[in-house]
Amino acid sequence: MDDHILEMRSITKTFPGVKALEDVSLAVRRGEVHAICGENGAGKSTLMKVLSGVYPSGSYDGEISFDGEVCRFSGIRDSEHVGIVIIHQELALVPYLSIAENIFLGNESRGRGGLIDWNKAHAKAAELLASVGLNENPETPVGQLGVGKQQLVEIAKALSKDVKLLILDEPTAALNDTDSAHLLGLLRRLQERGITSIMISHKLNEITAIADNVTIIRDGRTVETLSLHAGEVTQDRIIRGMVGRDLESYYPERESHPGEEVLRVEDWSVKHPTQDRLVVDRAAFDVRAGEVVGIAGLMGAGRTELAMSIFGRSYGRDVSGRLFMHGREVKARNVAEAIDNGIAYATEDRKKYGLNLIEDIRRNVSAAGLGKLSRRGWVNANEETKVAESSRRNMNIKAPSVSSIVGKLSGGNQQKVVLAKWLFTDPDVLILDEPTRGIDVGAKYEIYTIINQLVAAGKAVVVISSELPELLGICDRIYTLSAGRITGEVPVREATQESLMALMTKERETAA
Repeated sequence: MDDHILEMRSITKTFPGVKALEDVSLAVRRGEVHAICGENGAGKSTLMKVLSGVYPSGSYDGEISFDGEVCRFSGIRDSEHVGIVIIHQELALVPYLSIAENIFLGNESRGRGGLIDWNKAHAKAAELLASVGLNENPETPVGQLGVGKQQLVEIAKALSKDVKLLILDEPTAALNDTDSAHLLGLLRRLQERGITSIMISHKLNEITAIADNVTIIRDGRTVETLSLHAGEVTQDRIIRGMVGRDLESYYPERESHPGEEVLRVEDWSVKHPTQDRLVVDRAAFDVRAGEVVGIAGLMGAGRTELAMSIFGRSYGRDVSGRLFMHGREVKARNVAEAIDNGIAYATEDRKKYGLNLIEDIRRNVSAAGLGKLSRRGWVNANEETKVAESSRRNMNIKAPSVSSIVGKLSGGNQQKVVLAKWLFTDPDVLILDEPTRGIDVGAKYEIYTIINQLVAAGKAVVVISSELPELLGICDRIYTLSAGRITGEVPVREATQESLMALMTKERETAA
């Protein structure tokens, strides 16, 4: 039997105005974990959508051979029928349905009279959940699960379809370290069962830990395939293939010259929107002009809740405390007042809260600052286009024009649009919540460079990140947050991952 379960030969896929894939080839061995790497917009997800039938046969050039047979998929059902299942970065689960209902949705097993035998479905769902290491009642609504557990439900759903090749697109992008490690362990167990996996990921440490081979795609073309068993494939080697050059450092150098205080938060407390508990408890921090301040904390520590409540009380209830801008106490009772006072917040969830995905770059860039472009209630469309075009050039947003729909851009380019939107408001302090989540190392470097340019211009920047190396690489000072309380403030020159983790896990102190 052929050692390759999958071969994709000379795949070319064109969209209006852009060639997403050009003569791409991919060969995957039976039973391996095969990683696909590349910068945002390189064509990774497009290639997997071709393979899974999202882009049907006839909409691309080239040939797909799976399990020794040439395949022409007209849709996802065709690819699933032969054992190819894709799990997209945006999970395709219905939050209001139970785990069991989600697992068998569209694949229901009907009994006598055409009715679903729910006892049988729940029993089978329980078996599938056990196989992925998820101890949950099959009748639990999926919306009550965290993202890590929802990923496992998606894999259980794939296993219910007798999967031979499992495709995972950025499976750990939104997971914490514990959930990520659990998911990678599951992939190893599936490999032992003979299931082949293709994993798209920007987390190179995970790729070098779990993959057998890695194929690198750059600008819609196959660059090379490297064997991780050769012993000479490092993260730096993969990066060189992805970006076509060496990155001398993951973080661009910056001289720190903090100026006057820009933002100060005192005694800040926030209650959960529906529960009678504090999610932020008497937090206090400050940030100065020309300074990058980091906020580190584990999942659930209250990082996003703190940021959103400062930004016009976008989160929580019974918000109390004092907010100062340039030494003057201000009220930011809503988002408009926060913007007027020079505060901007780039959300961690760009697709849900940061962007209008069905609108173009132009409308997204201008959205938060329309007052600067309007007169007597009318927006000057020519000026709006000029602003967006300037942002596209300055931030190196890869798109044919500012009329390109944002939902069709890569993750890294979407993140740049989010930044461009808030920079157009000309804020004094910019709060960035997970600014590099789900984007490649090249795009990360560009965003770090933009941050450096902002502080060089005298702006104050607050960065919330789950990646401690990132905070250590770009910040001047780092605050740690645990159970809604600030537990430490450390100059970056004195900080280590271990010392930060100790503060992040510090038990809540008893109030005096």
